[in-house]
Amino acid sequence: MNQNFTEKEEALYSIMKKYTDRDVCIAFSGGADSSLLLKLAVDCAAEGTKIYAVTFDTVLHPSCDLDIAKKVAKEMGAIHQVIFINELDNSAIQHNPVDRCYQCKKMLFQNLITFAGKVHAAAVLEGTNEDDLHVYRPGLRAVHELGVKSPLAEAGLTKKEVRSLAEKLGISVANRPAAPCLATRLPYGADLQPDILRKIEDGETYLKQAGFPVVRLRLHGNIARIEIPVSDFSAFIEKRQEITDRLKQTGFSYITLDMEGFRSGSMDETLS
Repeated sequence: MNQNFTEKEEALYSIMKKYTDRDVCIAFSGGADSSLLLKLAVDCAAEGTKIYAVTFDTVLHPSCDLDIAKKVAKEMGAIHQVIFINELDNSAIQHNPVDRCYQCKKMLFQNLITFAGKVHAAAVLEGTNEDDLHVYRPGLRAVHELGVKSPLAEAGLTKKEVRSLAEKLGISVANRPAAPCLATRLPYGADLQPDILRKIEDGETYLKQAGFPVVRLRLHGNIARIEIPVSDFSAFIEKRQEITDRLKQTGFSYITLDMEGFRSGSMDETLS
């Protein structure tokens, strides 16, 4: 039987009370999913329970993510812990293999579990939602293998419902667009070089500041393939010359607009 939103919300609170009867660690990116998880953990925690919001500072994620995570963790009143991870030290990740997401998640969560052991946390939680279970998410295998818990998925909350509940609770990042790792901007098999990753990040940061908050800049050799929602095409064309000039200054030789528009995981289309 399908649950309605109220039933799912009640189930989620019950699940979170169960997990926060003792100290707990939450994989915290500062996005809507993990921020809702952290807010509920803080609200549901038994007296004296410590809630650790653990953020990974990595070479594969935009640097602005860490600043946002610090701000939101402070708003929540959680204990914020930052762990630096250089995924490129892992030879299984360096060349962006098809299972990169699995290898990355495994590396990150192994470090989180080690931290949880040091602070004697009883559980490790992460923000997978119900929708994530029905699309290609190879990193979920690592989550399951390592015994990390996913309360939002357990309660059956979809991404839309996560954002709705986050808005209801006044979470500042309730509508923040998803920010997957920068390796998703490169084809499988490409060398993940820090200078290339930073160039992609700089390009996306500019595009967001130019008025395109939902954007992916995919790199194919010296060609930048830009994905934005189709509804933003007209505005993009109006700024075509400005955007082209700016991105060429960043180091891209050819600037293209993907006519299919924004879609998550478009690099996976080459696998089919």
